[in-house]
Amino acid sequence: MLEILTYPFMRHAILAISAIALFAPLLGVFLVLRRQSLLSDTLSHVSLAGVAFGVLFSINPSWTTLIIVILAAIFMEWLRMVYKNYMELATAILMSAGLALALFIINMAGSKSSVSLDQYLFGSILTISSGQVIMLFVIAVIVLVAFIAFMRPLYVMTFDEDTALVDGLPVRLMSLAFNVVTGLAIALMIPICGALLVSAIMVLPASIAMIFGKSFKQVLIFSVVIGFIGMNAGLVASYYYNAPASSAITLIFILLFLLVTLIKRFARG
Repeated sequence: MLEILTYPFMRHAILAISAIALFAPLLGVFLVLRRQSLLSDTLSHVSLAGVAFGVLFSINPSWTTLIIVILAAIFMEWLRMVYKNYMELATAILMSAGLALALFIINMAGSKSSVSLDQYLFGSILTISSGQVIMLFVIAVIVLVAFIAFMRPLYVMTFDEDTALVDGLPVRLMSLAFNVVTGLAIALMIPICGALLVSAIMVLPASIAMIFGKSFKQVLIFSVVIGFIGMNAGLVASYYYNAPASSAITLIFILLFLLVTLIKRFARG
């Protein structure tokens, strides 16, 4: 077990995964409660368009991905207002547009494409830099501070937007800010977790915590603890079985979900 720590890339991976565990499950809880679970999946797919633009213009894909995902998060909030009662349309439109744009731009880039899309589709723990680790801890601090400072307004907005509007809360601005922060978090997670599975890594810990959490605060705390345990367990499993970290982490969470569900059912008799 300790041999893992002798490799610099694994030390970076453990730090990166620990940082992600601090903020991804918290965002996941609000995504689930707001019935926006597909938002993370949509933004992760749109991120591929950011990678494509980076390849086309010979720019670091991390920067173009960041810009595209944040713009998509803003656009998503506009679509949410347009299709207020049909939110699934907004996600379908944006996801389709992002994937179509990514394929179109990659085709235009042609021989310029020296970046392996596999790294962005499935993530890679081998390429995590110290700079990425620092940025992940920065976004973790931002999310934690924001949650502590705006816990009650976020709670009211999540469960009853009409009440939040009557109370004078800037619901549209708060919702937009939440989408942008979620987009920023996803953009930073993509190189490590991969576009295909980043949604599962955000939503599954929240789903597990909601099974046995008796209060809103308990669900938030449990989701972070579950996220930390599951992500690190998945990382260790990926090392020993030579598997993509994102797939190992997702499978760990699915096993935990099934286990907790069965325990809960048997406990009820």
